[in-house]
Amino acid sequence: MPRSRGPISRSILSAYATGQRGDVFRTERVAAADPLGEDVQLALHLCYELHYQGLEEVDEEWEWDPDLLHIRGMLERLFLKKLRECVSGGDDVTAVLDVLLIEPAGGVSHHLRDHGEWWQMREYFVHQSIYRHKETDPHAWAIPRLRGKVKAAMVAVQFDQFGAGHPDRARIQLYADLMEGARLSSGYLAYLDEVPACMLATVNIMSLFGLHRKLRGALIGHFAATEATTASSAGRLVQALQRLESSPECGLYFTAHKQVMRDEIIGELLKREPGLARDLVFGVQATELLEQRFADHVLGCWRAGRTSLRSA
Repeated sequence: MPRSRGPISRSILSAYATGQRGDVFRTERVAAADPLGEDVQLALHLCYELHYQGLEEVDEEWEWDPDLLHIRGMLERLFLKKLRECVSGGDDVTAVLDVLLIEPAGGVSHHLRDHGEWWQMREYFVHQSIYRHKETDPHAWAIPRLRGKVKAAMVAVQFDQFGAGHPDRARIQLYADLMEGARLSSGYLAYLDEVPACMLATVNIMSLFGLHRKLRGALIGHFAATEATTASSAGRLVQALQRLESSPECGLYFTAHKQVMRDEIIGELLKREPGLARDLVFGVQATELLEQRFADHVLGCWRAGRTSLRSA
């Protein structure tokens, strides 16, 4: 169980520990909270984790507890409102996908390739472990909500990412091997206390999109945004690992990546449900927004010569 980061996450952790419901969730705390701050993002993560692997010693009945779902809904609306305020929106899917093909220089993978030190690479692995432990899972929630060719394409992509029948080749396992190769803990969410809100937000957004059928278009947008940029950044990270002479297990995760059928998935989806264009654009833009906030935080800390984690 992680440490609390404010009154909202503290109340949820207290409820999980004591079994108390109702008044422990004070709704007035949510209205005044920072949607992208430490307290809200940890609180959301604590709610969402019940739909994944669960939390040790937390009663599984909490997953559908009405009081917890009420407070989670308030947090989600706060988070969504902030995201919508921070992006331009629109329904021009072609334009927003074209932007994904333009790689801005100066990102985290560029820094690690050209100047990164081993401690910075290990920090990056720690940050990403929170995401990589469940990177393919939320996208799987889209499958029962799709039909026809787009459903088949998503299943094909997921089949590959889950290891194509070989557990040792699944991306989640490959990342666990990477962590061990870097002499870090490969335990599930082992570093939850270490990562800041800007990293938690990049995980929470895909849980939010995945759990709500009405946001299925945004979930596909998230999928497109993450997959469109993974191959090129993976190449830079492989170069960085070679320069730093890391163990082979660290590089295997990135060399195993395959570019997905983004155009086929999106094109088929919009043929069947053209009204999802606006949500798809929002999913792409919101994902890029949060990824940029994370990159700005990490690079800002490293350039100042300090750790980007919450504690060393």
